[in-house]
Amino acid sequence: QLQASGGGSVQAGGSLRLSCAASGLSLDYHAIGWFRQAPGKEREGVSCISSSGRTTYYADSVKGRFTISRDNAKNTVYLQMNSLEPEDTAVYFCAADPQIHPQKPSLDQYEYDYWGQGTQVTVSS
Repeated sequence: QLQASGGGSVQAGGSLRLSCAASGLSLDYHAIGWFRQAPGKEREGVSCISSSGRTTYYADSVKGRFTISRDNAKNTVYLQMNSLEPEDTAVYFCAADPQIHPQKPSLDQYEYDYWGQGTQVTVSS
């Protein structure tokens, strides 16, 4: 199982760090993606990281503000979110998949088989 945590309410310009922890599942060989869904909108890819940790991708909307990282020893992936904007308000989900190319992670939600429950992020202006 995957469990996302670390969400909360912050003012614009603030920071949050989301964690995606796995239980009963080793993330060592899994690509991990972070996705978000705002009210009335479709779920979108935010960032992803390869199983090796050497390759990361970001949506244009978060480039330069968000950083994804992983600690395989802790079986956890993080999403550091800085300079948060009201447009970042959404429920954030993490997802994992062992079949995604080890050097080419994906922001396509349909490529991920394992999903965790989301964590709410609210950014006020």
